[in-house]
Amino acid sequence: MTNKIVAFLLLIFLSFSSIAREGMWIPMLLNKNIEEMQEMGFQLSVSDVYDVNNSSLKDAIVLFGRGCTGEIISPDGLMITNHHCGYSQIQSHSSIDNDILTNGFWAMNRKEELPNEGLSVSILVEMQDVTEQVLAGTDTLFTDFSINSKIKENSTILIDEAIEGSHYKGKIKSFFNRNQYFLIISEKFTDVR
Repeated sequence: MTNKIVAFLLLIFLSFSSIAREGMWIPMLLNKNIEEMQEMGFQLSVSDVYDVNNSSLKDAIVLFGRGCTGEIISPDGLMITNHHCGYSQIQSHSSIDNDILTNGFWAMNRKEELPNEGLSVSILVEMQDVTEQVLAGTDTLFTDFSINSKIKENSTILIDEAIEGSHYKGKIKSFFNRNQYFLIISEKFTDVR
């Protein structure tokens, strides 16, 4: 019986000691995790990943469609993403005579590229921590409705100011159980080929 208990405790200990260090590391906050990441083998600097004023990895990662990620892999804007992310677009170009879902497709030049009406790609331009501005004036409010209304009002003002006079899109996303808010400014391209 004692051997079984020792084996069970050893199994639990080993399980917890081998837990992966993973999760969502926000690009603009990498400076808080960079040393740990580099100890684990990461070879890029913070500015290689996220730099507002210079080219960085953030310029190659896109929001593909409504929620998938994609990567720009050429200077001409050639992108790749997971098969399931483009499945409906691939299916829309398939027919009984030309089953692209099964046989694949390769455009040999730009004229042969297939248009995808309504498909959009957004490229991150900048992220800003706007927690203080979003939560301004909420500390004296007591109901969820009034707090949420104030957050929405503050967010609308921040977005409007950030994108005024530009062609960029803006949104504010909450992170960490609504304890931190980020303004995300992006450039959106539609009807992707």
